[in-house]
Amino acid sequence: MSPTHDHPHGDHTHHHHEVEPVEGSWLDPADDRPSSVERRRFLAGLGIAAGAVGAAAAAGTGTAEAHVPVNPWGGGERWYAGDHHIHTQYSDDGQYTIEQQVGKAREFGLDWVVITDHGGPAHQKLSIDQVTPDIERARRSQRDVLVYQGLEWNIPGAEHATVFLPPGKHTVDILKAFELSYDGRIAGNAEPHALAALRYLEAQVLSGRTEIALMFANHPSRRGVDSPHELRGWRDAAPGVAVGMEGAPGHQAAGIPRSAGGPGRARGYYDTAAPLPESFPGYPAESYRTHGGFDWMTAKVGGLWDSMLAEGRPWWITANSDVHQVFGDTLTPGKQDHATTGSKGAPIDSGVRQTGYGDFFPGQYGANVVGARSRSYVDVMRGLQSGKVLTVHGRLVDGLELRVRSRDDLRGVTLGGRTFVRRGGDVEVTIEVDRADGPNSSGAVPVLAKVDLIAGPVTGPSADRDVFVAPETAVVKTFEVPRKGKIRFTYTFKAVERSFYLRLRGSDGKRLTSAGDPVVDEVANSDPWNDLWFYANPVFVDVI
Repeated sequence: MSPTHDHPHGDHTHHHHEVEPVEGSWLDPADDRPSSVERRRFLAGLGIAAGAVGAAAAAGTGTAEAHVPVNPWGGGERWYAGDHHIHTQYSDDGQYTIEQQVGKAREFGLDWVVITDHGGPAHQKLSIDQVTPDIERARRSQRDVLVYQGLEWNIPGAEHATVFLPPGKHTVDILKAFELSYDGRIAGNAEPHALAALRYLEAQVLSGRTEIALMFANHPSRRGVDSPHELRGWRDAAPGVAVGMEGAPGHQAAGIPRSAGGPGRARGYYDTAAPLPESFPGYPAESYRTHGGFDWMTAKVGGLWDSMLAEGRPWWITANSDVHQVFGDTLTPGKQDHATTGSKGAPIDSGVRQTGYGDFFPGQYGANVVGARSRSYVDVMRGLQSGKVLTVHGRLVDGLELRVRSRDDLRGVTLGGRTFVRRGGDVEVTIEVDRADGPNSSGAVPVLAKVDLIAGPVTGPSADRDVFVAPETAVVKTFEVPRKGKIRFTYTFKAVERSFYLRLRGSDGKRLTSAGDPVVDEVANSDPWNDLWFYANPVFVDVI
């Protein structure tokens, strides 16, 4: 969070103190003195997590000295919340100006945003040249928000994705060339074309034309057209570029029922016609709905996300607004013809509250909070690339810190990180959660009810690249959250024999299955404020 932001809850800067000994812990507290290490900064209405660099977690052999922990705990990062999926008047179905979107992001506590108008012929030929100067003006007028330039890529053979770059002298040229040659609405829809596109972006990084380029798959389960082998193929084709997917889609207000003045659709607009002829045939019916607002690929324990993590693939999740038209707003789209001008024109104030819109503004409901060494374009992207990301809906928590360590790595690592343990050794997990200390954008103060620790073995690459289950992954511990006092939990994996990964999720507990999982969101009756979750990215543990 930029210190120049005027947030209603102040500038929450916290520091590590001497960590209290854990009752029953085998670790020596004398080895645990990260005094005065910056912990994290809190954002009004949004959560912050400690984060870490991710790496493949294949089973290791060798000595402890040969293994260097990745993303050590207490690494001194600062924390910046943002949104990588935002539309403006330069999308054929958008309406807001870039200045308006950036202003709202700032109002709701975000530090960075990515402008991702829909790719296609009009965008490539006409919109990019208009978007670019508007972004430059927004960067000058609102200097405490990083404004990235990107696009929503029509992935050949699949759904959509965010593609973006940091500012640079070649950024616009790279985006134009990428869209012309590889957008599915321009260059064709063959699956191999998507792999070539990602290799093109990787080549731009390797050649030095841009320092970094990232791709995140958007709303991956919405129509079932992102098959498991495609996700694996994208990651394999360019592992430094294709790094994750939306664990929770935008359009969260769409589920507000009409009886409450809402659109009466499905959260995320996950009520489009599906399955389609091009949908992956193996997906079950439940995959075409959100679960507690999160995509089925993320929300299903032992599901597709877990199947990738069980192979040792670093694959990160995010949560975004996908904002086109905001629920309750009075603005309506401009009257220009996007196909011939590349813009809808300035929005028009109708003076009438629009109840059919299904979106929230950036940061109004959810965000990604990213650990970075500095508030710079490249460093924030490095944090995203390395999995230093916590996803939070509705300000369910104001902070989360995860620490995973063993006798062989007493300092330990945190989200997205990788540590190790000698075969037969123990691995200790420490979780600290900071409650929301004020209301979210609905006016209510959310209350965290439980935190789930989920874990599964790393079994290596699967021979079936369309596998979307990880049968050994499970909730190993559910921590009930006390109503008052400090929220601090520990769990020890005893006598570890296999490499594994772990991850966290938390809920307000209002809508759960009998097993404690998120429920399948009901079409036209899923108020997003009454079903809040956070999900954190994983940590890998190698057995040596």
